Amino acid sequence: MAGSRLPRQLFLQGVAVVFAFAFASLYLQIPGLYGAEGILPARRTLRPQGKGRWQQLWETPTLLWEAPQLGLDTSQGLELLTLLGTLLALGALLLRWLRNVFVYLLLWAAYLSACQVGQVFLYFQWDSLLLETGFLAVLVAPLRQPPHHKQAPKGGLAGTSPHEGLPFWLVRWLLFRLMFASGVVKLTSRCPAWWGLTALTYHYETQCLPTPASWFAHHLPVWLHRLSVVATFLIEIAVPPLFFAPVRRLRLAAFYSQVLLQVLIIITGNYNFFNLLTLVLTTALLDDRHLTAESGDSHSRRRPTSWPRALLAVLSLLLELTVYGLLAYGTVHYFGLEVDWEQHVVRSRTSECQPGGQRTKAGLFLLTSFSFFAAFTFHQFSQWLKMVTLPTMWLGAASLTWELLTALWRWTQVRGWLRKFCTAAQLLVFGTATVALFVISLVPYSYIEPSSHGHLWSGAHRLFGAVEHLQLANSYGLFRRMTGLGGRPEVVLEGSYDGHHWMEIEFMYKPGNVSRPPPVVVPHQPRLDWQMWFAALGPHTHSPWFTSLVLRLLQGKDPVVRLIQNDVAKYPFHKQPPTYVRAQRYKYWFSQPGEQSQWWRRQWVEEFFPPVSLGDPTLDMLLRQFGLQDKSPPRARSSGNTLAQALRWIRKQLSPLEASTLLWGLLTAVGAIRVMQALLGPHSPHSSPLAKEEKHRPAARKASGAAGRQAVPAPENCSSGSSQIPRRKK
Repeated sequence: MAGSRLPRQLFLQGVAVVFAFAFASLYLQIPGLYGAEGILPARRTLRPQGKGRWQQLWETPTLLWEAPQLGLDTSQGLELLTLLGTLLALGALLLRWLRNVFVYLLLWAAYLSACQVGQVFLYFQWDSLLLETGFLAVLVAPLRQPPHHKQAPKGGLAGTSPHEGLPFWLVRWLLFRLMFASGVVKLTSRCPAWWGLTALTYHYETQCLPTPASWFAHHLPVWLHRLSVVATFLIEIAVPPLFFAPVRRLRLAAFYSQVLLQVLIIITGNYNFFNLLTLVLTTALLDDRHLTAESGDSHSRRRPTSWPRALLAVLSLLLELTVYGLLAYGTVHYFGLEVDWEQHVVRSRTSECQPGGQRTKAGLFLLTSFSFFAAFTFHQFSQWLKMVTLPTMWLGAASLTWELLTALWRWTQVRGWLRKFCTAAQLLVFGTATVALFVISLVPYSYIEPSSHGHLWSGAHRLFGAVEHLQLANSYGLFRRMTGLGGRPEVVLEGSYDGHHWMEIEFMYKPGNVSRPPPVVVPHQPRLDWQMWFAALGPHTHSPWFTSLVLRLLQGKDPVVRLIQNDVAKYPFHKQPPTYVRAQRYKYWFSQPGEQSQWWRRQWVEEFFPPVSLGDPTLDMLLRQFGLQDKSPPRARSSGNTLAQALRWIRKQLSPLEASTLLWGLLTAVGAIRVMQALLGPHSPHSSPLAKEEKHRPAARKASGAAGRQAVPAPENCSSGSSQIPRRKK
């Protein structure tokens, strides 16, 4: 069994990176989204209900309840939280001793606090995913990081605490739930684009914020798009059960397939920190041996191979080849893929599928530990899903049971009664927490199949209901339906001084000007631009915040204008607010390769929001209808508050910077510091792994006859992750 100490450290560093990006990105948008002059002022969400302090905190778990105690309003408190969260996350990334349970608990609590007042602009699946991952990081992180010289040897388990692998297993389970559910919902949605394998012929053009690479990907051959959809189903549905495979190389193959998918998405779409966070979750599929590049040949030279070990290796290889063969055969056969060499295309009989009505000529190959199914109609797929949802839960339970037994076996190897007692207490606490979180997660996971949801143990529902507001476990299902099949809907705002001559209000990131190339925004998430994409999918009444946006533009509120154009000089009404504002709905398409100086084509569809001005009865009626009128002015805060003044000064220094530029600057600075740390780190001969190996080799030869009788020394303290270097064993 290979250890997971290095993957855990990689996971904790990755979570710190994502938290830093998420906090910094949100900080830059707070005045325009949640300030007193923002679109949805945060102060409206926190109104005391006359309840006790602790009851109020439990029902609405946010640290922002304490902002008035610091002389701050809610939006200023949110600024303070995001600033501290950014600094703390960067500290955890750069300083190893900060990667402990208390720091990650603060990061999780700060982001949960922000989500409580974030309203619609923080209602994204990746926000929930970050909260769930952040809480798992709290359990994975040690109470304190052991010194470098007390790390266990490469690939070794000696000296590790027995419970350390349990919370990290939950990361693997979360990755499985995320990917499997994301694949399944594409078929349960009955979306004709997914069933017909044509989804990617629309996706690159109709996604929220395309990149320049999206234009090129969109113009790839249709047969390649079809193959890409097949590969997506394969990676998201067939591969995830391999996360729990007993053969190590199968888990590594699953890891690289997930990495490939996420990297391609990053290149062709601006999905903020989501894909980076998914890559962080994939660290649960790695082990120390793989990360230290320990080859099988060198491993076998150090350890003589006995015939049972050789037999096990042969059986593992046969299992691998069988799995790969089934994946390849099933993908080709059950998707009905056919190669037309004359026309140089790949056809699939699933493109003739009509979900819910006619029988498909070919279904979907799905690999489980036992069997696979094919030739679905939509009804047959639903029956299959009903049949396998509970077994996938049992698969998770079996894998968790193995982890618990492994942890118990490791506990029996601990020497010293004090150390044994402390590790037993840790194992009890972390084992209970791991089992409880697994049981809780079964409830949102079962949403993919309603009948299975009803068959769950009632205690699981009660546990989930008790902690649901903490978002410890969530349901997922990305890209459920493909939108914009007849053209990408886009809302274009316009302003005017006289009601006759209109000027378009162009956003920094979302499509508008047909000659402007799509930007690269990742890892920043412009939350207003994202909500504008959702607003375009329906009438404006389905997006009440849009009326508030129109009001703020008529009022000329600078924080909101900076959400649209950070360089205010590029905003067409920077000298004087428009008298009238309206919105039009267009359909956009990528331009064709022969069209010069154009990235988009567009066509007007209809009026999205009628022309209004300040005091217009239509605008006032909508504001009243959605409860967006300011019934009471914000409380005046003392201008002499030192903390508030410091926050205003920091805001003044950072406001000229464009968000993605600032985030890339942070990333570059962190990279430079890490390089300097590596160059200026200790380089004593004794710190070299090769020197340590040579030092221990003579002792290992002398003790080879009595290696089994030697006890592994262990430290006396009970802190998670602390260990001493054990004596080298063969």
